[in-house]
Amino acid sequence: MHRRKFIAVCTAAAILPGALWAGAAPYTTGLVTRDLAAGKTVFLDFAASWCITCKAQERVIKALQAANPAYQKHISFIRVDWDTYKTAALTKHLNVQNRSTLVVLKGDKEIGRAVAITGKRRIKALMDAALAAARA
Repeated sequence: MHRRKFIAVCTAAAILPGALWAGAAPYTTGLVTRDLAAGKTVFLDFAASWCITCKAQERVIKALQAANPAYQKHISFIRVDWDTYKTAALTKHLNVQNRSTLVVLKGDKEIGRAVAITGKRRIKALMDAALAAARA
């Protein structure tokens, strides 16, 4: 890698440690409640920027979104920064105990959950369940 490119990449990584994957909104207090009240299906990704498992999940989610645009069209993807929100009311309410947890909600129901799962088949099944709920 060229020196300038290397410096630019390192600088970007330092400035944007919690950078979001395409289509994911950063969690803010009240966002999930608003989206659910609006009738949206919500896909929560509890992740840390330093977590290897979270990065693996992110790669799979991005690939699945690219392969099927309906996911982003019908599902509200929200990235919850674990380091900031691990003790937040949402995290406690959903009983999320670990980073690399994916949770799908619709209305007042949990549609599905995956903890530390990085396999494409399992994540796709969760995203398909979210899509089915969104279209119901």
